[in-house]
Amino acid sequence: MIKVVIVDDHDVVRFGIRRLLEDVDGLEVTGECCNGEQAVEIAKSQSVDVFLMDIQMPGLGGVEATKIISELNVEAKIIVISGMNDDPLAISMLKSGASGYLSKGASVAEMVKAIHEVINKGTYISPEIAQKIAISSLNETTNVNPFDLISEREMQIAMMIFQCKKVAEIADKLCLSPKTVNSYRYRMFDKLDVDGDVELTLLAAKHKIIDVQNLA
Repeated sequence: MIKVVIVDDHDVVRFGIRRLLEDVDGLEVTGECCNGEQAVEIAKSQSVDVFLMDIQMPGLGGVEATKIISELNVEAKIIVISGMNDDPLAISMLKSGASGYLSKGASVAEMVKAIHEVINKGTYISPEIAQKIAISSLNETTNVNPFDLISEREMQIAMMIFQCKKVAEIADKLCLSPKTVNSYRYRMFDKLDVDGDVELTLLAAKHKIIDVQNLA
């Protein structure tokens, strides 16, 4: 029996994934948690085969949780569950030790396939995502991406800025104070040599972090 733990800060998402998997032979959802800290504690205390890990969560995010769990030398595999097929944070998770990458829109069949693949063969990345990662890797050989300079938390804040979120909204989502959010913003601006949110967004579009056609 493959033991699966779902890590996502949205109750509806966790409930939906559980419902999708609970009738699948050979799989058992043995736990749920809403942030990276809880996932790390489960990895330390329980036998888990696969974590289905969200990326952006309050507190410890998916990238850092993946790094910590990978360093624990446990047998658990981690599959990234992303809302976007080219999320730069998801790619960071693969570099940090995740074994798979799925879209939140993946079918039950693909999710089950991914779980079995990471258990038996070590990795699973859906074809359309693999293609985008390959293209991104080719681009990186000729162009240095300045967004590699910023931290996971700074990237989380940047992605929310691209979605036109206000500082107060970002602070509430990440359980931070507005002052702390602004500190991250200005530190990020300094690292990327930009003067504000507009220049940050333009730089992100230039380096294919976002698609300007999809901006609100």
